[in-house]
Amino acid sequence: MRIRLGFVRSADGSCLIETGRTRVICTASIDEGVPRWRAGRGVGWVTAEYGMLPASTGQRKRRPSIKPDGRGVEIQRLIGRVLRSVVRFEAMGERTITLDCDVLEADGGTRTAAITGAYVALAHAVGRGQRGGQFGRGVLSGAVAAVSAGIVAGRAVLDLNYAEDVGAEVDFNVAMTNGKRFVEVQGAAEGAPFSEEQLQQMLRLARGGITKLLAAQRRALGTRSAR
Repeated sequence: MRIRLGFVRSADGSCLIETGRTRVICTASIDEGVPRWRAGRGVGWVTAEYGMLPASTGQRKRRPSIKPDGRGVEIQRLIGRVLRSVVRFEAMGERTITLDCDVLEADGGTRTAAITGAYVALAHAVGRGQRGGQFGRGVLSGAVAAVSAGIVAGRAVLDLNYAEDVGAEVDFNVAMTNGKRFVEVQGAAEGAPFSEEQLQQMLRLARGGITKLLAAQRRALGTRSAR
């Protein structure tokens, strides 16, 4: 896997994350103001949008028009929810950071790659905002990353590609902070129910994988991230 910081130079924060054949561009944009329901409280907000480019899956995927893509809406809510878990909104003032995650190429794990890359874009933007005087210290309370795990042919597998995902008996997505606290664990059996032992195997794999992803985030950000 590889994370390229500053991939979109015009964005406040950005990266290209590549995990196997899955590639996602993540950007962060800082805007003055917050949603109406949050105004007047002196706190900020973080939200996310997610989409797959037409050729990302091999066969052309139609662009969403008036009716939003249900899967995309569910994923962008997940990304926003996970990233907000490591943000101190009181340190942002009344500003909004929007995270845009656009899938260039999909071979499984797009939502987890988007979460991992979105954190890098967020930290990149926060660092710039602090140096520019928009934010004080302590906007980020920690780091967060995500990975998939599942049961394929009876074995626990980490970071499923598309072929593994299609044939998986169980499929999980796990998000965890650098404090080893789980933010989101979502998954289900696609066929036969799974055991508690299998659940623990998947969580152990996910924890180990996320530890490596968090290290990759730190390397990509270097000294340009900000807490």
